[in-house]
Amino acid sequence: MKIRSELAKVLQHEDINFLLTNRIPRRFATRFLGWFSQIENPLVARASIAVWRVFADLDLGDAKQQSFKSLHACFTRELKPGARRVDTDPSMLTSPCDGIVGACGTIDGTNLLQAKGFPYALRDLLYDPVLVDTYRDGVYVTLRLTSSMYHRFHAPHDGTIEHVTYISGDTWNVNPIALRRVEELFCKNERAVIRTRLGGSGHLVTLVPVAAILVASIRLHFLDVTMNMNYRGAAEIDCNAPVRKGEELGWFEHGSTIIVFAPRGFRLCDDIREGTVLQMGRALMHVP
Repeated sequence: MKIRSELAKVLQHEDINFLLTNRIPRRFATRFLGWFSQIENPLVARASIAVWRVFADLDLGDAKQQSFKSLHACFTRELKPGARRVDTDPSMLTSPCDGIVGACGTIDGTNLLQAKGFPYALRDLLYDPVLVDTYRDGVYVTLRLTSSMYHRFHAPHDGTIEHVTYISGDTWNVNPIALRRVEELFCKNERAVIRTRLGGSGHLVTLVPVAAILVASIRLHFLDVTMNMNYRGAAEIDCNAPVRKGEELGWFEHGSTIIVFAPRGFRLCDDIREGTVLQMGRALMHVP
């Protein structure tokens, strides 16, 4: 415990944390961990998870399995049945993942915040001018997953996934330290833009999973594909995948950030503010 405490103090120093998690060969480190985490060897898996516990509060109490054949299997673990309660009220949009709320609120025209004093533009994140116009003066919430959290993400409402845009990019860390130092960070990183047409209201809600250092690659079940850095540019994928609220959509290989966008008229729940820790299925926004 003392070693862990001392390591935590070192890593909490902003300059050291930024140096260790960003000023390294990010793409190489990400590819290496992607390869290493897939090694299926019980000894390697147990040793890797033990090292992970030194740096993070890893709690596997709600995991479906308690032993894992690889580090990757632990990262992408499933939950026990009933481990998350999904708000079934159709007037509520729910959180697609476990996470910590970062910047959130009303979009100022087409500009929003990644952190205080660090704005970015919808067009640089989403690419599509139609989507930019859809979310002009709309509502957004940034959900950050820490390394030890449950890494799968789920549908926030009944609806149909209409289109996915996969955008290859960098793998900057997305922790608060990096967000306060790297301008337009989300617009630089690898990400997917997932458009969902809500059942009933017909509103278009978009999820943007953003990858990061050591956590690139996004698995989407409804496309039966893992999107990763082997792609180049923006890959446009039409689809017609009906989903139910709380249904699993996919996972990050390790963890990162999801930004949720909704049109004008949606409203954040009163208890959703920067720093709120929430679980998948919790009410996030009111659907007009």
